[in-house]
Amino acid sequence: MIEKVHRYIREQGLIVPGDRVSVAVSGGADSVALLRLLLELRQELGAVLTVAHFNHQIRGAEADADQHFVSNLAHQFDLEFYSGSADAPAYARQQKVSLETGARELRHTWFGQLIREAKTDKIATAHTQDDQAETVLMRILRGTGTRGLAGISPWQRQKSLIRPLLAVPRAEIEEYLNRLGQPWREDSSNKDLHHARNRIRHELLPVLQRDYNPSVRQILADLAEVAREEEAYWEKEMTGLAARLMRVGRPSRSGRSNRQRATLALDLAAMQSLPVAVQRRLLRAMGEKLGATLEFKHIQELLALAQPKACGKELQLPAGFVAQRSLRELQISGRREMEEAHDYSYPLGVPGQVTVTELGTTIRAQVLTLAGAEELSGYNSGLLDRALLSPELTVRNWRAGDRFFPAHTRSPKKVKELLQAGRLGHELSAVERRIWPVIVSAGEIIWMRGYPAPQAFAAKSGEAVLIEELRTTSEGT
Repeated sequence: MIEKVHRYIREQGLIVPGDRVSVAVSGGADSVALLRLLLELRQELGAVLTVAHFNHQIRGAEADADQHFVSNLAHQFDLEFYSGSADAPAYARQQKVSLETGARELRHTWFGQLIREAKTDKIATAHTQDDQAETVLMRILRGTGTRGLAGISPWQRQKSLIRPLLAVPRAEIEEYLNRLGQPWREDSSNKDLHHARNRIRHELLPVLQRDYNPSVRQILADLAEVAREEEAYWEKEMTGLAARLMRVGRPSRSGRSNRQRATLALDLAAMQSLPVAVQRRLLRAMGEKLGATLEFKHIQELLALAQPKACGKELQLPAGFVAQRSLRELQISGRREMEEAHDYSYPLGVPGQVTVTELGTTIRAQVLTLAGAEELSGYNSGLLDRALLSPELTVRNWRAGDRFFPAHTRSPKKVKELLQAGRLGHELSAVERRIWPVIVSAGEIIWMRGYPAPQAFAAKSGEAVLIEELRTTSEGT
């Protein structure tokens, strides 16, 4: 395995002589193995190693014990030890993001600080072939294109993150540590099946490996490698094509470009001379430049709009974007004014999910079974008591007069007030405010994006409902 890792590092150009590499060690098997492997290779690599550990303050004494273990490990091999710490649960609540997202943001911010302070050049993280397979499979299940299939990159240059173990299966890592007699720490949260990744790891992938293909992890990792190289090639191609075929603004009657409203125009004659695969990528790039999240179905609708018989027609896209077909161009414009945004309403079963095209997201109601209050801590937005909800909920945009009673507030608030920049921490455009989602049960709002669930509907044990909003991925995302 040592030679496999060395070869992968050379092929990907992850470490060059003179690099100062800080190994991110959580205490788990993967990161401990990464440290031991790089220690064996450091003379050949010509690298200077240090150890970095970040305590997210999620698991209390267990997390403190992990930090102590990693500190001792660094001391054992006479390596400089850097430690960071932050209250990830509190940060996630404050930023209104998931605990996993909040923890990653804090950890990566600290990694960046180490690099800015010139304590290291690169951060090595212990993502494995299994992590790659899980990521690709998760994205397939949620819906993705070739960009999503690319999975985890071996080298995230913008953040100076390298992943030397991306070609190594987790089983080989544990075998390697056992041969060395090297202990590691087990993270109890990795067995929590409430998390989608853990269900894929412990339930779905083992079934696929046992009943369908013993090499499924390798196949998914190979797929990521192919997709990543494809995306690298097409990214360069699209940069040149977009520069030639797209322009900013729509023409006015005088022939001059109108730049007051965010608009991109695409030359139809040039576009239609290209293969459909390239046309799709151009349209996706067009949406990305404007900040529009386009699903595959939207790309298909845009291709239909580009046909000659559609001249003069327009197409409504998510979040208030609109596409129009003129004689020679396909134009996508930025968000329309608030009065042009339409109301929406969708039924949501419990359990169930619904795609809200106006938002470009999917909202899911998942039923969980809780053994007790200790299981609630990881759910920052709160879990709802299923017994207090209607069998079918309604997902809609808020309306004038709506009120919501977030947890930890003294009284119900007007939704209009809750959407003010001072409460959300950032300014909303007219359209974003107009289409902001809520969920209603028996006429009462029981969920609102960005706010914790009402205390009156909070689950304490038994069957609970977790509401999740998932970004809908577009072709190639």
